[in-house]
Amino acid sequence: MPDSPISIAQHYHERTKYSPENLKQGSEIDWDKQPVPFKEYPIGITFDLKPYLQESTIAAYAHAPSELFWYRLSHLLVCSYGLTGMIPQNGEPYYLRAAPSAGGLYPAEMYLISRGTPELPAGLYNYQAKTHSLLHFWESDLWTALQSACFWHPALEGTQLALVITDVFYRSAWRYQDRAYRRICLDTGHLLGNLELAGSISDFRPHLIGGFADRAMNSLLYLDAEQEGTMAVLALADRRLVNQNLPLSKTALPSQTQADYPRKLPNGALLSYLHQATEIAVSDAKVDWKIPVAETDRVDKYNFPFCLKVPMATKPILWGQDLTGLEDTLLSRRSTRDYNGEPITLTELQAMLSFTYQPQQYIEQHLDRSPDYFDLNLVETFIAVSGVTGLEEGCYYYAPKAQELRQIRFKNFRQELHYLCLGQNLGRDAAAVVFHTADLSAAIEQYGDRAYRYLHLDAGHLGQRLNLAAIRLGLGVSGIGGFFDDQVNEVLGIPADEAVLYITTLGRPWHNPRK
Repeated sequence: MPDSPISIAQHYHERTKYSPENLKQGSEIDWDKQPVPFKEYPIGITFDLKPYLQESTIAAYAHAPSELFWYRLSHLLVCSYGLTGMIPQNGEPYYLRAAPSAGGLYPAEMYLISRGTPELPAGLYNYQAKTHSLLHFWESDLWTALQSACFWHPALEGTQLALVITDVFYRSAWRYQDRAYRRICLDTGHLLGNLELAGSISDFRPHLIGGFADRAMNSLLYLDAEQEGTMAVLALADRRLVNQNLPLSKTALPSQTQADYPRKLPNGALLSYLHQATEIAVSDAKVDWKIPVAETDRVDKYNFPFCLKVPMATKPILWGQDLTGLEDTLLSRRSTRDYNGEPITLTELQAMLSFTYQPQQYIEQHLDRSPDYFDLNLVETFIAVSGVTGLEEGCYYYAPKAQELRQIRFKNFRQELHYLCLGQNLGRDAAAVVFHTADLSAAIEQYGDRAYRYLHLDAGHLGQRLNLAAIRLGLGVSGIGGFFDDQVNEVLGIPADEAVLYITTLGRPWHNPRK
């Protein structure tokens, strides 16, 4: 490690990089201590949401406003994080969910806070995915405390409901040790992506809030902060109410940057130390929720004068009447286990990138034209092309503003990708592999160490849009959170100061991904 001061987020990133040497020294998984991916409460009032899954359209409740509310909320939750399947594992049921999770460990929990509505009395609820129900376990008005903890974010002024996403750290750390924090944030980003799209289906608009006083939020939810921490708050606007058609606001606030920390934190202690270091204290908050003009003006990079530039603008993916195709895709998505090595078409790659990065093209299908992220200006996208009909092999930079691919390296990377992805055949047999990266130093300069959360949450959100676009097109897709970090930069020719956040593989599966 260098002697010059680096922040705790940079230290964490360096310490948790995979290399051939440290993987050989990895500890064995203790299968006797496998965590349960569901939270239970001894007392509370249950609101059963399962009956509202039986009707397939909103029109069925057109003349029953209260029942329509329950229908919409039920579909929002099931499409975001509900159970979508079950497979037996060692004689016990293993449940699959709408959002993908590394190792199927599902670290996230979803809470709902009600200000008090005709359907939902004021108080605190937990989404019980296993039974598809809401458990009302705290009956009191918490809204003012929520607003205070979120530094009076304007989206909470005009809404009646809020979702809070937390993560139970041990669920992922049990398998992935300290590096689990990366996967926890990516998994939560997947969930944020689902919530954004499921909101369009159910006529809710989630307004993302990443700047909040962590200890106040954890206390509000009665969390054991050593075991579980708040990751995101979403003010849930009801798009069927005119007064909740809210303007957009800033989503992220900076934390402190900590350069004074123990350099020899023992293995197993690094994750929790980083999370606490990225918290925002009330005394440290610099609150301004207005969106600066500069934040909306993205600048594309790698615009070399003689590089191959491939236009990527295309027609939008069609999601069907009333977005039924989107709901079916959310509920049928599965991560691909293997590809057949056959190529995909340039048209298919264009469609997936369009859905992921050009949401404004989907306004006619009633999707959000400007969904909330923390700061996409910080996240870059590179694509290693091994088998795309109509596109040369090599590494490309995707310029979202110009909507074009810019080739930065000429090479077939199949064998290197197999190695980079820890020997997984997914990397070797994929037609294209998408890399999300960020200049970590620049991100920390802007947002403090909390930038580490924001970067991975945004990468997970983008990754989930790629997932859903691929499944809709009948392709295979699988995210990879474990890779040889430094070797990715070397092989693809990506600058060394670009931290690799996430990998998504795309290709033709041996089996139908919707089954």
